[in-house]
Amino acid sequence: MSNNATIYDVAGAAGVSLATVSRVLNNPEKVKKETRERVLKVIKELGYRPNVIARGLASRKTTTIGAIVSDMTRSSIAEMLGGISDIADKYKYSIKLFTITEDTDIEDALQNIVAEQVDGILYLNDELTDEEVDVVKRVLTSNQIPFVFANVASPDESVPAVSIDYRKASYEITKLLIDHDAKDIYMLSTRRRYSTNNLKEDGYTKAMEDAKLEPKIFRTSGDTKINRPHFESFFDDKNVDAAIGVRDSIAVSFMNSAIEHGKDVPNDLVIAGFQNTKYAELARPRLTSIDIPVYDIGAVSMRLLTKMMQKEEVEETRIILPHQIVYRESTKNE
Repeated sequence: MSNNATIYDVAGAAGVSLATVSRVLNNPEKVKKETRERVLKVIKELGYRPNVIARGLASRKTTTIGAIVSDMTRSSIAEMLGGISDIADKYKYSIKLFTITEDTDIEDALQNIVAEQVDGILYLNDELTDEEVDVVKRVLTSNQIPFVFANVASPDESVPAVSIDYRKASYEITKLLIDHDAKDIYMLSTRRRYSTNNLKEDGYTKAMEDAKLEPKIFRTSGDTKINRPHFESFFDDKNVDAAIGVRDSIAVSFMNSAIEHGKDVPNDLVIAGFQNTKYAELARPRLTSIDIPVYDIGAVSMRLLTKMMQKEEVEETRIILPHQIVYRESTKNE
């Protein structure tokens, strides 16, 4: 018996999640009888003493929302959090911010977040794979925590999500470039296969095939340190008169390289991006881009999560918000 036993030790010995141990201590009626008894037995055997102050805080009635992001430096994330916090303020909810990066084990990280006793979770990440979406759904559903994906695409109709129609948006931006008489149109996508980028590629491919043109997808990275060398050699062996970046940062990086290679944008080459971030405004020439209403996505996601937490009847858990094309000087606009 040791007074140094932690909640991790209890969870491991009882074969349950951290959240289940937490529930046994704070909301025992929510745990199945046999599981509750098993956890209590382990607590007694290990001599685990939960921090009384922490338990007092955990049992307060304040509603806490966990907001999970992958990269705090992205401007779209900051704007989405603005929409979330404005709605959360109205309900007097507190928000805890968590980071799960590409290199993190999602399942482990989620179990730790669940143990923080959040009442609901918003997952903000347009760079999740279908497999990762499945993991998030499984862990949070098994822990009975309501969740909403904000700006995440998933073919799983049972997953609550708020986003735009990425396939349609991509079709429209590709059609715009085709209408500029472009023939050799490249989509600049990522090597890692994200759900949202897959939809962008689908929309682009359909628009190209409808126009009897050959789809050309060039895979690189959103990290300029990686994509710049890729773009340096891009013009050596390719005919290109138009390009679409799956992110504005990729499109602007490509445009800078094109200009350095003597291309006149938009006369020799038309370029468009996705997201309509600050990069689109700061680029010279400024970048035509799909505008994703990220503030609204944040606000609507928070409102949907509120309804789910309060067990209100929700007619639609798959909400598609409208997008638009913002025309700037990187394309020839009449």
